[in-house]
Amino acid sequence: MAITARLRSGESPNPDDGRMTLVSHLRELRTRLFISVCAIFVGTVLGWIFYAQLSEWLLAPYESIRERLADEKGVETQAVITGVGNPFMLQVKVSLVAGLVAASPVWLYELWAFIMPGLHRHERKWTLVFVAIAGPMFLAGIVLGYLVLPKGLEVLIGFTPEQVTSLIDLSGYLSFVLRILLVFGIAFEIPLFVILLNLAGVVSARQLGRWRSWIILGTFIFAAVATPSTDPITMLMLAFPMMILFLASEGIAWLVDRRRGRHLDPDYAEYDDDEASPI
Repeated sequence: MAITARLRSGESPNPDDGRMTLVSHLRELRTRLFISVCAIFVGTVLGWIFYAQLSEWLLAPYESIRERLADEKGVETQAVITGVGNPFMLQVKVSLVAGLVAASPVWLYELWAFIMPGLHRHERKWTLVFVAIAGPMFLAGIVLGYLVLPKGLEVLIGFTPEQVTSLIDLSGYLSFVLRILLVFGIAFEIPLFVILLNLAGVVSARQLGRWRSWIILGTFIFAAVATPSTDPITMLMLAFPMMILFLASEGIAWLVDRRRGRHLDPDYAEYDDDEASPI
């Protein structure tokens, strides 16, 4: 009778084993999306309050190269805002991205927690590790993107002829800056999700080893396409950390798979999951 009541209510008969009905999954997804949106909204409000400080921080890379371009290359440049409604939309955009970054520990945890029921009990302890690492890695990617940003700006604005004044539309500039920062931040999360897929049993360390050369090639292609600047320095500053983090995630995946192998039947632990049976 108890099992029948649970089935009628949409709950899994064994909620602790990671199995859930489709309705339960959708309810959980709705709850976690709501929590993530609320966290982003709070961060956006804070970004709106501190918009002046954020704008000054985002303009600092441009200001750092402005005088150097004028002295070394004779290039004059000035930031401007065009349009009546652009200042308002600019503040909304900056505040929203600030909220997304500030709430990153929350929505990254909610994403992990949504996938976590599919893991075994002894693997769920990685939740604390994920929460402790995901947010700082996202912020580390943003910091690295901020540090290499002046070089990319200098290369792009440096193509301006000496007799021409470069008017930098502030809305376009901030979109450019925010895109670089978000690309760097998200890129630093990719190796972490590789480990997540390994824990969930989607990919194995042996598969990652076979795909290593293609993944490294894809990393450089991703860095070239994702970075809006055309200079190779920005691309390499994104590609090399991603490659190192991927190799580290592959090493962790080997440790996880080796530990899993100890819990398997010793007669079958040495075989690959994709290896065909001799029968």
